[in-house]
Amino acid sequence: MIEIKINNEKEVFELLERLSQGVRYNAPLMRTLAGTMQSAVDQNFQAGGRPKWLGVKSRPNGSPLIDSGALRNSIRASWDNDEAIVGTNLAYAAIHQFGGKTKPHKIKPVTKKALSFGGIVRKSVNHPGSNIPARPFLVLTPQDEADILEDVQDYFQRLIK
Repeated sequence: MIEIKINNEKEVFELLERLSQGVRYNAPLMRTLAGTMQSAVDQNFQAGGRPKWLGVKSRPNGSPLIDSGALRNSIRASWDNDEAIVGTNLAYAAIHQFGGKTKPHKIKPVTKKALSFGGIVRKSVNHPGSNIPARPFLVLTPQDEADILEDVQDYFQRLIK
């Protein structure tokens, strides 16, 4: 019989224990992944979409999804031991992410007594609804995915050093 003996047995067992702990306690890794994903979403807003979002015809100089900045500022990252999440709790975020049609609704003045469109004055108008194109902001590019893989590799490299 041939035997192989590990000369630095204690060192190998310590390394295996660090790896084992690193796999059981994932919160530091999940925090890093959440940060990388949030950075990717920020880059989506900065670039006007990756790929580019469709514009809004009624606002020729406007930038899609960032008129007030509320949607962009609502993006939050969270993590625990088992997952990393980036998202928003704004009710209207889904229609921008996936696209769709808004329901018909009445438009009433907020600060005045009436609305004026092209010289016609009304107390309210019926809006037929709008078609909202999909402008996905919660997406990862192939480069973002490569960055996440690098985060995971760096995490395990630090564990074994």
